[in-house]
Amino acid sequence: MTHPLVLQLRFARGEFVRGLKDVTDEEARKRFMPMNCISWMVGHLAYQENTYWLYRAQGENAAPELIPLVGWGQPASTPPLADMWAAWEAVTKAADPYLDSLTTETLQTFYIIKGQPHSESVGSMLRRTTYHYFYHLGEGMAVRQMLGHTNLPEFVGDIHDEAPYVPENG
Repeated sequence: MTHPLVLQLRFARGEFVRGLKDVTDEEARKRFMPMNCISWMVGHLAYQENTYWLYRAQGENAAPELIPLVGWGQPASTPPLADMWAAWEAVTKAADPYLDSLTTETLQTFYIIKGQPHSESVGSMLRRTTYHYFYHLGEGMAVRQMLGHTNLPEFVGDIHDEAPYVPENG
């Protein structure tokens, strides 16, 4: 059974996609200082999932091209939206089997990086990623409003049907 926190991450991913639906490449690459552009946000979240669930967890790197474009600490960029969605889809698809394997026990473990335990547990990184999606979704919605978009999603979607509360013990 998929861990309840993984279900919440998948819900956050879905809300992110829903909130950015119908954004064009030109719109997605527009930057309202000091915010990043929408295409950067998409790539940045792919970069985070790639780093956590593929590289740190399994020693794989499904999207090395993301590091210089949207990686943590890199200069701002305005990458093509289609490229960022393609990377996001490749990374999330590759990450899902690992995420499906997580248990309450493994969420309490720490990755070993350069011989030292990482400062956050796998569970904390899972929560960080989920919240990171909602952070950038809010930022993306602000950009959309600045672009003049109307009739945007106004509230969290159908969480009860898609990711209801489930106790960790099943």
